[in-house]
Amino acid sequence: MPPAPQSAPQKPLARLPWKNLLFGAALPVAAMLAAFLLGAVVLLALRVNPFTAYASIFSGVFGSLSGFTQSLVKATPLLLVGLGICIAFRASMINIGAEGQIILGALGATAWSLAFRDLPGWLLLPGALVASFLAGALWGFVPGLLKARFRVNEILSTVMMNAIALQLMNLLIRGPLIDPAGVAAGTYLAQSERLPESVWLLRLIPQTLLHTGSLLAVGLAVVVYIFLWRTTIGFRIRAVGLNPDAARYAGINVPGYQALSLTLAGGFAGLAGAVEVMGVHHRLLEGITSGYGFSGIVAALFGGLHPLGLIPAAWLFGSLLVGADKMQRAVQVPSALIDTLLGLVVLFVVGSAYLSRQWAARREIALSKQGKESEG
Repeated sequence: MPPAPQSAPQKPLARLPWKNLLFGAALPVAAMLAAFLLGAVVLLALRVNPFTAYASIFSGVFGSLSGFTQSLVKATPLLLVGLGICIAFRASMINIGAEGQIILGALGATAWSLAFRDLPGWLLLPGALVASFLAGALWGFVPGLLKARFRVNEILSTVMMNAIALQLMNLLIRGPLIDPAGVAAGTYLAQSERLPESVWLLRLIPQTLLHTGSLLAVGLAVVVYIFLWRTTIGFRIRAVGLNPDAARYAGINVPGYQALSLTLAGGFAGLAGAVEVMGVHHRLLEGITSGYGFSGIVAALFGGLHPLGLIPAAWLFGSLLVGADKMQRAVQVPSALIDTLLGLVVLFVVGSAYLSRQWAARREIALSKQGKESEG
C-alpha cells in the first residue's frame, strides 16, 4: 500500500504582503496623531483650546481654494527634495545638505535665465531646469567624492556645504546678481532681477500660485521609482544600501555608487530651488529654501523612503505647513509653538521609521525560524 501523500507545508504568516503595506502606512499616521496629542497638552498649558487650534489647521487647507492649492505648492519642493533623499537613503547615505543644494539650484536657474534671456522660451525654460539640476548635483557630488575617496562623514560635509551655499548666495544677490532696479531706487534689496516671463512656470489654476512644477515633480517621482526598481544602476544603489559588503563581493563599486546617490540627491534638490524661483517668486531672494531641505527629509521618511509613497506624504506635510500658519493667526499662539509642533511630528515620524525597521527585522527572523521548522 503506497504511503499517503504528505500535505504541503502551510505557508508562513508572512506570505501576506498586504499586512506589511498596511503596517507601513499606518505607523507614520499613528506617529503623527501621537505628536498632535502631545501638542494638545502643550496648547492646554497655554490655555488654548486644542480643538479650535486643530480645526483652524483643517480649515486653513480645505477651507478655500487658495489654501488647498497652497498646500500643493508647498508639497512640490518637498517632493523633489524627498526624491533625492530616497535615492541617498537607499544607498545608506544621509543627505543633510539639501538646503544648500536648493540654493545652488536656484542660483543655477537664475544665472541661466538672466544670462540667456534672449533665447526662445522653449529653450530657455528647460535649460534653466537642467542648469539647476547640474548645480545641485555638483553640490551633492563634493561630499559624495569626499566620502568615496577620503571616507569623510557625509553628515558633516553636507551640513558644512549648506553654510557655504548660503554665504555664496548672499554674496551674489548683493553683488553681481543684485536687482539693478533696486540699486537705481536706492533700496539695495538682497534679491536678483526679475526673471524673464518666458521662463516662468505656467499657472495651473488662475489667481493661485499652483504651477506646472507640481506636475513635473509627480512625473519625476514615477521616473525615480522606475530608476530604482527597474534599472541596473538602481539595483546596484539599493544593493549597496542593503549590504555593502555583499555588494562589494559581487563586484559593485560601493564608494562610486554612494557618491552617485549623493550627486543625484543634490540634483533633485536643485530642481526644488528652480521651481521655487521659476514658479513662485520669479526671482532669487533671501530665504528661498523656506526650510524645505530639512522638511523634505521628514516627508521622505513619512513616505517610507519610497518615491510613490512620497507623493501623498509630501502633500500631507505641505498641508501641515499651510495649516500651521493658519493656526498661528487664528488662535494667536507664538511662532515657537508652531516650530515645536512640527518638531514633534518630525521626532515621532523618525521614531516610527526606526520601530518599523525593528519590526521588519524581527519578522524576518521569525519567518526564517518558521521555514526551518517546516522543512524539518
